Amino acid sequence: MRIATWNVNGLRARLDFVLHWLAAREPDVVGLQELKLQDDQFPHDVFEQVGYQAVTHGQKAWNGVAILSRKPATLVQAGLPGQEDFGARMITAEVEGLRFTTVYCPNGKNTDHDDYPRKLAWFDTLADHLGAPAEPSVVCGDFNICPTALDSWNEAKFAGDIFHTDAERARMGRFAEQGWMDLFRALHPDEQAYSWWDYRGGSFHRGHGLRIDFVLGTAGVRDRTREVTIDRDYRKKQEGLTASDHAPVIAELA
Repeated sequence: MRIATWNVNGLRARLDFVLHWLAAREPDVVGLQELKLQDDQFPHDVFEQVGYQAVTHGQKAWNGVAILSRKPATLVQAGLPGQEDFGARMITAEVEGLRFTTVYCPNGKNTDHDDYPRKLAWFDTLADHLGAPAEPSVVCGDFNICPTALDSWNEAKFAGDIFHTDAERARMGRFAEQGWMDLFRALHPDEQAYSWWDYRGGSFHRGHGLRIDFVLGTAGVRDRTREVTIDRDYRKKQEGLTASDHAPVIAELA
């Protein structure tokens, strides 16, 4: 079973690119973030033509999450209860016996912005909502946090700044305490790798990135995980199609 997460940075702008990736990688279940469209605008028919159905939680112009799956998916929860004012940022479905959640976590903008304490509160609410996970479960998405220095291209420069604060990292640590394992880091404990690069300044080619997109799984899912890769090829243009600023993250489960 191949599962994946991807912040597509606008599905309208990236639809052909996403279809190109689906054909090339053939995932079974995908969490998409930052759709930037409403539910009634989601192109269900286009995805059905290539073998995928979708459950969605959209929002006009901002945010928005969806789950694509080859097999039938049953919607469990659309939206994070108690955090509706922060937009459409979470969706959960049951797919082939797997409870699959994808999230688009708040950015926070900077540590002086009003959105920063709201971001921390959103994470607290998410942790309370997820609790100790039942087997088998996955939470994936764009978390907008670098959990450790290894996940940033320049920890010395950014330590204490947004994505790099002790308070944000404590929120990621809470997920681990509850039993959610970072599947990439479990298999690659010492590898410095990134999933997001700014469009500006040649960041991708200079290696100036952050690892902020994760697939978290329960112990049983971890035991089934054979490989986790950051699909850097799809941070590059493909056949003239422009990429998102995030790369997909793919986990192979036995």
